[in-house]
Amino acid sequence: MLLKIATIFLIGFLALAYQAINPPPPRTCGSPGGPPITAPRIKLRDGRHLAYKEHGVPREVAKKKIVFLHGFGSSRHDAVIVTNPPQGLLVELGAYIVSFDRPGYGESDPDPNRTVKSLALDVEELADTLGLGAKFYVIGFSMGGQAVWGCLKFIPHRLAGATLMTPVVNYWWHNLPGNMSTKAYYEQPRRDQWAVRVSHYFPWLTYWWFTQKWFPSSSVVQRNHAVYSDQDLSIISNFLIKREHQSQVQQQGEAESICRDIIVGFGSWGFDPLDIDNPFPDNTGHVHLWQGDDDKLISVTLQRYIAQNIPWIQYHEVPGAGHMFPYLEEVRANIIKTQLLD
Repeated sequence: MLLKIATIFLIGFLALAYQAINPPPPRTCGSPGGPPITAPRIKLRDGRHLAYKEHGVPREVAKKKIVFLHGFGSSRHDAVIVTNPPQGLLVELGAYIVSFDRPGYGESDPDPNRTVKSLALDVEELADTLGLGAKFYVIGFSMGGQAVWGCLKFIPHRLAGATLMTPVVNYWWHNLPGNMSTKAYYEQPRRDQWAVRVSHYFPWLTYWWFTQKWFPSSSVVQRNHAVYSDQDLSIISNFLIKREHQSQVQQQGEAESICRDIIVGFGSWGFDPLDIDNPFPDNTGHVHLWQGDDDKLISVTLQRYIAQNIPWIQYHEVPGAGHMFPYLEEVRANIIKTQLLD
């Protein structure tokens, strides 16, 4: 009898555990019971859709065309970093910008097979469908900055230039000195060490880790202000807290938005930035990397190492700046002008 009871309890426990680590299917936009489709979208080669938003001058008359990649836990609406410089600057520069929901975010269909390469190919297909021409710029913030590395690796022939704003560093990139990456890893809060450790070594547990209530999860996901600088907190209180479209970010489910993002971002890439060949050997374009020296989310030490060991990177370190500095009007104007007037 005791054996039967123990077996029943074991089966019940395993069933609950299986349910906990296996996320529900995504609530795809436009599906029965799913969120509505409100944005223009393109259909990709594999049948998925990407939702996008256009900014600046009309693309038909634009002299410069930019694809913007948003950060972790964000959407196409968060392109204010590059679309809201001082009045008239985008018109003066003749700049057109398209931001899009990365797969699983906002109104873009999830991509359960997403990799660094597949996202770069999504960017290329978006540009081709919208008719952005043979070459265009890419600008990415935070996790979107990390995605720019993929564009530099896989579609360099399509780029007119690239800007990485505080791009997330993967602690397992093989060219980073082991002692340096280990030190930076352990400088994170313990909860963030576990978040990236789980996503790297046990990706199948990531959804459970991000949604369970027993242990502290990611500081960013749980909006823990301890990981932000004083400047960041000022920006968050003055601007980011007013984001009108935040409810749309994860509306299709955490599994294919933030969880997939961290799995890809901290997974095995097969390359790292120091593996990438100079995308502009003829000096026809430039790559800029911007980093705040008071960034508590991204290690400035690792960022400096990457920049110092890639001769074709133009590195800009902003004194006293945290992670959110691109939201400052004067800074984002400088970022845009530096890229487009280079």
